[in-house]
Amino acid sequence: MRFCSKLTAQIIFFLLFSQTAGGQIRYSIPEEMKKGSVIGNVGLDLGIDTQRLRSGLARIVTGENIQYTELKTDKGILVVNQRIDREQLCGDLTPCSFSFDLILDNPMELHHVTVEVLDVNDHSPSFHQHDMKLTIGESATPGARFLLPAANDPDVGVNGLQDYSLSPNENFLLKIHSNSDGKKYAEMVLEKQLDREQYPSLSLKLIAVDGGTPQKSGTVNIDIAVLDVNDNAPVFNQSVYKSAVMENSPKGTYITTVNATDADSGSNGMIYYSISKMQGSINNIFEINKTTGVIFLSGEIDYEKTRKYEFRIEATDQGALTDSSKVIVEVTDVNDNAPVINVMSFTSPVSEDSPPGTTIGMINVKDVDSGDNGRVMCRTEENTPFKIKSNLKNYYSLVTDSLLDRERVLEFNITVVAMDAGMPPLSTKRTFNLKISDVNDNAPVFPRNVYNAFITENNSPGVSVLTVKALDPDENQNARVSYILEGDDIGGAPLSGFVSVNPESGVVHAVRSFDYEQIKQLNFFVKAQDGGSPPLSSNVTVKILIQDQNDNPPQVLYPVQTGGSVVAEMVPRSADVGYLVTKVVAVDVDSGQNAWLSYKLQKSTDRALFEVGLQNGEIRTIRQVTDKDAVKQRLTVIVEDNGQPSRSATVIVNVAVADSFPEVLSEFTDFTHDKEYNDNLTFYLVLALAVVSFLFITCLVMIISVKIYRWRQSRIMLHSSLPVIPYYPPRYSDTLGTGTLPHVYNYEVCRTTDSRKSDCKFGTVGSQNVLIMDPSSTGTMQRIQTEKSILDEPDSPLEVSRKVFVVIHLG
Repeated sequence: MRFCSKLTAQIIFFLLFSQTAGGQIRYSIPEEMKKGSVIGNVGLDLGIDTQRLRSGLARIVTGENIQYTELKTDKGILVVNQRIDREQLCGDLTPCSFSFDLILDNPMELHHVTVEVLDVNDHSPSFHQHDMKLTIGESATPGARFLLPAANDPDVGVNGLQDYSLSPNENFLLKIHSNSDGKKYAEMVLEKQLDREQYPSLSLKLIAVDGGTPQKSGTVNIDIAVLDVNDNAPVFNQSVYKSAVMENSPKGTYITTVNATDADSGSNGMIYYSISKMQGSINNIFEINKTTGVIFLSGEIDYEKTRKYEFRIEATDQGALTDSSKVIVEVTDVNDNAPVINVMSFTSPVSEDSPPGTTIGMINVKDVDSGDNGRVMCRTEENTPFKIKSNLKNYYSLVTDSLLDRERVLEFNITVVAMDAGMPPLSTKRTFNLKISDVNDNAPVFPRNVYNAFITENNSPGVSVLTVKALDPDENQNARVSYILEGDDIGGAPLSGFVSVNPESGVVHAVRSFDYEQIKQLNFFVKAQDGGSPPLSSNVTVKILIQDQNDNPPQVLYPVQTGGSVVAEMVPRSADVGYLVTKVVAVDVDSGQNAWLSYKLQKSTDRALFEVGLQNGEIRTIRQVTDKDAVKQRLTVIVEDNGQPSRSATVIVNVAVADSFPEVLSEFTDFTHDKEYNDNLTFYLVLALAVVSFLFITCLVMIISVKIYRWRQSRIMLHSSLPVIPYYPPRYSDTLGTGTLPHVYNYEVCRTTDSRKSDCKFGTVGSQNVLIMDPSSTGTMQRIQTEKSILDEPDSPLEVSRKVFVVIHLG
């Protein structure tokens, strides 16, 4: 057992010859500064360069839960870490400051830094209540005093509460007083006696202002009800009552007794005591007996939070006349707080080759009590090769006292005891587990020399490809393996844009989606590096093979599909079987079976005339071309690859069966309208269906109506005595040779877009030609011959001219 207080000579020795340096600096900053605001250049002010700050692992140590500052070791500057509220930090205390220590290692340095927080005017004076109601008798004599609400302004100095003012009136004056702590409060003094018959009530405003720039204020409304009769106010026998109470006293503890007298008699002389309601939360801590004036404790008090309480007591008689007195309660400290051990730094594990005197930790011991109750001594328990060194007040270093041997002892449990000098003394223990580490003498080893992996193209980014794993026989940090990606650029792009490796698990991920058509294989290295100092490492080769996927449809190179014009292949009418019309040429950028193409004839004007080679895409005739074959032939060829699922492309081949170019030109001018025809076909079919349905319903209604009409006529005729004579129109029984047009003649009608070039010819009686014309084409004509029966007797030319039939094909 070794107590620090008994090592005075050793402490002086270490202070003189240890490597610990110390200094103090002080800064002043306003409160409410933004996070990141610069407080000062610590490195420049202490004469420490940034390299020393980094090598010494400079850090800020505070004994509080909140760290208001942050050290930027790269620049040596001290910046605000979070918003600093002076009122929250210090309350009414001035000046307001907080302190911390700047610690450096190897060699150890400790510098004390104090930051003073300056007040800014960020609070307005405020009252505990917005309205105050007073009842004052009209017999109140001039000079009577009335305590007014006290305003609270958390700011201090010139920014705090400075003055009170009362709205102008004829009856009252305002007097301002100050407490011993400098806080001001106001009393309203009656200057002119009240006349209830003239003014039964008064409304005043009490305004509290501070001295900030700009000035801020708070207001409370004072409503006064005037009573008559009572003309004597209570008077306290003391202006100030003082008392003391120990912290942590139980509720109900006696504080003091106040006393006031009233010269009135009877009910007007009865006095009631109360704690002023203008004191905030003081009613939660103290209570007063309203008839005896005994003040006792009703809440909890803590010396470390509040050391003194000041509040005012009011004595009120039946006529609402009052007097006030001040009560001051001092709080006495007791040893109710044990020392608190804060760990500033602790290094574990420690290498077994560490020399004696190596610092493994630094602690800060504080006791918030005062006097002997807050004086702390520190020591270590048990027989361990460690000891405590005292550097500065409340700071201790835990250092090695002898050589360490990991083979003999693998780890230590070091117990530090901090004890205060109170009566009875309070103590705190803190146990540190220190592990002894080995030196780093083994590099990570991969179980294989090369890792091979396969991945299909069009993969999802972030997918796991493979896992590399290396083993290190060392322990702890020396065996902690990290994986690092190494390799050359791929196609001018960094390797990290293709793959990544998890530094902890060694899982290799694909960063992007691969395209087999662009890259087929990735070769790179993965380095496994342990956490020793210096670190040891080894490399392994990783090969990722990209597998093709059927993600590209075939592309038709010939024939070229144009949007505005029609391209046709000519086939002479004399072509034999197997005549090569053309060849569909297509490619697929995929590989393997995904690029094997096959050609099929999907649609054709005449399927018995052409065929397509399954493998080569050649379009040939499969029979002899005849004169009956249509000039315009349209073939749709589909090209499919052999992937799973397969992809395809479609090409339209226009073939002209003709021996001369003019014939082709005249017949193929309407090819450009095929697309429009196909687009409008569905619309016309739906329209036709609607018209037919409408006509059917109309006919059905008409038939039913006729049936009903005839039935009614038959009923009328049945009851009538008139004879019924049937009537037949002339030639009613004729079906062809009789009627309004007994003969059918043939005509040839030629129409173009230019009406001046239209023509009409009479044909022979032996055959009848009906022309079907497409109005959407430009001058294109199609002639369809229909054979019908012909009557023997022709009509006159005038009759024939009135009976011409022209059928127009609307597509």
